[in-house]
Amino acid sequence: MSRVVLAGAHDDLRARVEVAVDGDVQVLPPGRLPADPGRLFELLADGELPDVLLVGPLAPLQEVLTLAARLDVQCPGTSVVLVAEPTPELWQAAMRAGIRDLLPPHAEPADVAAAVERAGAAAADRRRVLRPLEETARFTGRVITVASPKGGVGKTTVATNLAVGLAATAPQGTVLVDLDVQFGDVASALGLVPEYTLPDAVHGPASQDTMVLKTFLTQHPSGLLAVCGSDSPAAGDTVTAGDVARLLTALAREFRYVVVDTAPGLSEQTLAAIDGATDVVLLSSMDVPGVRGLRKEVQVLGELGMIPAGRHVVMNMADPKGGLSQRDVESAIGTGVDVVVPRSAAVPASTNQGVPILASGRKDPAARELRALVSRFSATPLVKPGRYRAKHRAAS
Repeated sequence: MSRVVLAGAHDDLRARVEVAVDGDVQVLPPGRLPADPGRLFELLADGELPDVLLVGPLAPLQEVLTLAARLDVQCPGTSVVLVAEPTPELWQAAMRAGIRDLLPPHAEPADVAAAVERAGAAAADRRRVLRPLEETARFTGRVITVASPKGGVGKTTVATNLAVGLAATAPQGTVLVDLDVQFGDVASALGLVPEYTLPDAVHGPASQDTMVLKTFLTQHPSGLLAVCGSDSPAAGDTVTAGDVARLLTALAREFRYVVVDTAPGLSEQTLAAIDGATDVVLLSSMDVPGVRGLRKEVQVLGELGMIPAGRHVVMNMADPKGGLSQRDVESAIGTGVDVVVPRSAAVPASTNQGVPILASGRKDPAARELRALVSRFSATPLVKPGRYRAKHRAAS
């Protein structure tokens, strides 16, 4: 039987769903539906992903569509069923968001059971395609490119903490690439002294053989592997967009997560990293110049058709005294903000020490939001024992 989670339902709908699934349903508490799948899973009793998320009419439609679209990208092993009047306009919006089925608000238990069965079957089909890592010798991991139009916004700090956080869920399965080809400082941020750097990884034998490429990676104590930046700007200039595309393709075949730290702006190397990404983290500081730069970047990438389905907008170094609210930023850039990382004295201190704040275990508001960013990609473990047989994994 499919595992079902119910949200946004009144008592009558809840009773009909319980009859339809023989009481095997977890009901989320009333309140706003999280837009982030990671936050949604925090509401669940055991953090396990459901086969079917059934959303009732009490949940605002836009919140449902946003969550469904993100689940479709990040957690395709979960099917969403929406309880609402199935108008042609709603069907169109639901299909775009990846919602599997629509149910009329007064559907009988038998109709609810049939919809859950269809949605559960669709979820099972997708999970069969997205097999766990140990069941396949070759796979395509998630390529997560962290990009920003301006420097000084903490891009490397966010990229290194994201990579360290993901390495905690996939040790030896996460690699960080320093693609700031001239002035990359991932090695410094992680306290590493690399033997090989980015030019070595894209030229010579490492570019021809993935086994050799793996020996060119630098090991971090967290289990993270890194392609560190070049020793000099001149060496970095030898790395082309084609080199970047080939490197990321090779790494994605070997690692579950490939995190890419880029240079400010939209260089040819950064565009290649975005073009090959499954996800892009668009980063800005929460000030007027940063937000204007991000708006221009979003517009340019949109015109080029280069914004992947997995788009994550992060405001870094947020300060309530700055005068800009999250709503101001969203209005300016024309899209929602997913994570707001507050300004914290602990973050630059950790960077200076070469120990990412997520590796230090410190309890800090900035660390909490960085963990929320990590959860957007690692909400579903590869294998997690539990009461239910079905195992899920995030989209790869």
